[in-house]
Amino acid sequence: MAHFLFGRALQSLLLLWLVSMIGFAILHLTPGGPLSQFALVPGMTQARLAEIAHDMGLDRSLPVQYWEWASRLLTGDWGRSYRDQAPVLSVIGSHLFATVELMATAVLIAVLLGAWIGVMGAVRRYSVADMLATVGAMVALSIPTFWFGLVVIYVFSVRLQWLPAGSMYTVGDESLLDFLHHLIAPALVLALVEVAVWSRYMRASMIDVIGQDYIRTARAKGLPERRVLIRHALRNALLPMITLAGLELPTLLGGALVTETVFTWPGMGRLFLDSLGYRDYPVVMGILMVSALLVLLGNLLADILCAVADPRIRLD
Repeated sequence: MAHFLFGRALQSLLLLWLVSMIGFAILHLTPGGPLSQFALVPGMTQARLAEIAHDMGLDRSLPVQYWEWASRLLTGDWGRSYRDQAPVLSVIGSHLFATVELMATAVLIAVLLGAWIGVMGAVRRYSVADMLATVGAMVALSIPTFWFGLVVIYVFSVRLQWLPAGSMYTVGDESLLDFLHHLIAPALVLALVEVAVWSRYMRASMIDVIGQDYIRTARAKGLPERRVLIRHALRNALLPMITLAGLELPTLLGGALVTETVFTWPGMGRLFLDSLGYRDYPVVMGILMVSALLVLLGNLLADILCAVADPRIRLD
């Protein structure tokens, strides 16, 4: 285990370094730049712009800027926001918990609902319910997240007035019940695609497990069908799903970006778009690094959980 963790740590550091270099280069080579916001100020002169660029370190070459940024990053100094000069870590930290809450709720919905639909589809293959689940999964995978979010807002917020149209709390009411009321719509929208993916993979995995010899042996011994499915088939069918959960993290983060924008959810996705519009590069790079770190940790956790669930897997 120690050898495996050491190897994964080295791989993760290399990947984070590559992500940081590529992201830094793309941001700083795009037209405009952080100085574009100051150029619109009435009375701004080129001399003053040059002074601002020097103060922000933007008059240095790109490799020098990257080296200075990476050196500060390693010491825990992620820079300051161009917008309000607040530390980047505090800016991201104030939005990170909202994104984690939204993603965790969406994953919980996707795992429970997707696994149930997949198991029912495998047990009752080619039934009407199985065919409807297949069609529903294809439709869910074809619907853009932003469009589905707008439909949910129109139907359940505007027409029926069952759910809030956005935000995380009602002004003046920050109770747990109010938070859960606001969480329902964005979590369901974010979980839509994941439910479709999980149900399809779970169905295929369950069909493969049901056809194994040990399942037929368990049935031949007279075990109840419910016990065969839950205790023997489901446990082994879930192993590929653990790996899938790690692989779906980037998709989930991308979906969270769109969902948070549609529902004005104060998470990292909305902060990322706002920072891009403001050319707030330190915050954008900070969000990029945090997202990459979350994806790497998610995949590492999935590997460890697979080894815990299946003793045949050795992490050497």
